[in-house]
Amino acid sequence: MPRPKSPRLAVRALILQDDRLLLVNAFPGGQSDLWCAPGGGVETGASLPDNLAREVFEETGLRIAVGEPALVNEFHDPSSGFHQVDIFFRCQIVGGIVSDDWRDPEGVVNRRRFFAQSEMGSIRFKPDSLVAVAWGKAAAAYDPLERIVF
Repeated sequence: MPRPKSPRLAVRALILQDDRLLLVNAFPGGQSDLWCAPGGGVETGASLPDNLAREVFEETGLRIAVGEPALVNEFHDPSSGFHQVDIFFRCQIVGGIVSDDWRDPEGVVNRRRFFAQSEMGSIRFKPDSLVAVAWGKAAAAYDPLERIVF
């Protein structure tokens, strides 16, 4: 019997500036209109905050201070067996600006933008609890398994 795959571990940043949330579109070539918090896969040998700072810099050009965890979210694709666990941290910008000139060295993120809470209803984003967690003051939250979307 085949061994189950281990879930992929990723970290994501909740960055509010002037009450607007930074999101990225991580689908090369505009394959999807789905937005998410910046971040990505964890590399072994580095802490979760160090991984997050690296990923946010790669995707946005911003330097951040990583704060407390705010959300653990799981999503999966039942057809492929893909399963990812995202840990979201509250973060603050400590250097850099969001610029259209920035290029993700991996070529994954093609757009980055701050959204007001009132704009969130007009875009597609994941996870479903993103608005409540980003603008909420509650302690850390947990989202059970969500089906992946593109």
